[in-house]
Amino acid sequence: MPTRLTIARNLRSLRTAVAAFRKKRETVALVPTMGALHRGHLTLVKEAQRRADRVVVSIFVNPAQFAPHEDFGSYPRTFDTDVAALTEAKADLVWAPTAQVMYPDGFALKIEPAGAAKAGLEDKFRPHFFGGVATVVAKLFLQVTPDVALFGQKDYQQLRVVTQMASDLDLPLKVVGIPTVRERDGLALSSRNAYLSAEERSRAPMLARVLNACAGRINRREPVEMVLEEGVTELTQAGFAVDYLEARHALTLAPVASLKDGPIRLLVAAKLGKTRLIDNLAV
Repeated sequence: MPTRLTIARNLRSLRTAVAAFRKKRETVALVPTMGALHRGHLTLVKEAQRRADRVVVSIFVNPAQFAPHEDFGSYPRTFDTDVAALTEAKADLVWAPTAQVMYPDGFALKIEPAGAAKAGLEDKFRPHFFGGVATVVAKLFLQVTPDVALFGQKDYQQLRVVTQMASDLDLPLKVVGIPTVRERDGLALSSRNAYLSAEERSRAPMLARVLNACAGRINRREPVEMVLEEGVTELTQAGFAVDYLEARHALTLAPVASLKDGPIRLLVAAKLGKTRLIDNLAV
């Protein structure tokens, strides 16, 4: 029978719970989320349990990473269902602050990351995004004080930004990226997949198929620029509006021209109808 999950909604209760773990010399893992949990998130919880004695899952839809025209208001919020799933998964603590707790009156700080955050990928289309991510994740790290924090590799540029931030600020934790969890047809799991119509959902796996095909061709030493151009054409013909399909250095996210510039990561972002999907793949 699953045990009752502890839910902390203010800093005092969070710190009391974490202090109780530390008093018993237990290690702590953090899985940051915005809720609307799916199998990918629960895979992170399972891996966190393997790496630490206690698992804290944060659920916070962060307004600082949404531009005014984006989907903050309509972003899926399924807190009760999320708590039930985390209870079944035997997580230990949910950190569920309100926006007022995270950004109280007078809050005036923002982290502005560079490096991978200025790679001309997501930042080109969402220039506000990584400042909001870096600020909230830094706060989560300082609030929860985890030994390890786990992120999915689907948001690959975000993973590189957060990893760099933790290193640059000398934060005493390890950031771990976990391979993308996919549907059986290859579509990367995402809370935003719920926005897809049935017809769009049937076409969505093309994103992963094109990535795999491009990776295979680059491994066979076909010209990278040509491979990517043809990948964009294939996606466009399938009804995607492509923001980017890029080959980048897997650590720095600097542009690469051939296999010798590697290790290489392919990254793609494209809209299908009104839904913006992202994915990536190692070459």
